[in-house]
Amino acid sequence: MPSSTFPTLTTAAEIRAGIFKVFPLCIAVIPWGILAGSMAIHAGLPPVQAMLMSVVIFAGAAQLLSLSLLGVGASALTIVISVFFMTAQHYLYALTLRPHVEQKQSKIRLLIGFLLTDELFAACAGRQRLSTPFMLAAGLMFYLAWNLSSLAGVVLAASVPNLAAYHLDFSIVATFIAIVVPFVRSSPALVGVAVSVLLAVIFHALHWQSGTVIAGVSGMLAASLWESCI
Repeated sequence: MPSSTFPTLTTAAEIRAGIFKVFPLCIAVIPWGILAGSMAIHAGLPPVQAMLMSVVIFAGAAQLLSLSLLGVGASALTIVISVFFMTAQHYLYALTLRPHVEQKQSKIRLLIGFLLTDELFAACAGRQRLSTPFMLAAGLMFYLAWNLSSLAGVVLAASVPNLAAYHLDFSIVATFIAIVVPFVRSSPALVGVAVSVLLAVIFHALHWQSGTVIAGVSGMLAASLWESCI
């Protein structure tokens, strides 16, 4: 067999691995995408602009936050600042993946950066070897799933009134559960998740607006303390 065929076989295997790795998250995000598309229509955006939010911005939670703020008449500066802090974790994702892409061409790095979501990072985490075909296949697969589900939301918004009543926002929780659970492989991780979930429920019952952030930070602190004690 000619040696030139080996890279092709390796690339094909990496592409398949990337698609299969992210596929469960693509299924979980469908209701979320439908919600984002329908919210954009209900916020007053025409269908083309509603789809452009998913095509160009491609950030589920940031899109929902932007639409919510837009609905209450928030200024552009308020929306930009809010989205910045909500998506700040992507800087950590980028720093983590940088060693795997820093030698690549600028256009490849920019494309992976655009496709870098919580879901893509989850698909990449834990792999000893991260190839460009794997990251691009996983990222593009999720990008396609998000935009198709957003398109479904845009279409359904015109024929199904009050889609929000169907509690599609639960898919946001389900997606992040699917991301987090595979990483709970040690007692510190379990303690951190347990503390975060417990405090988030308590703070939500108390109607603390910053409760989710406090719960997350408290969970990380609890995990660190537990790890130092064992």
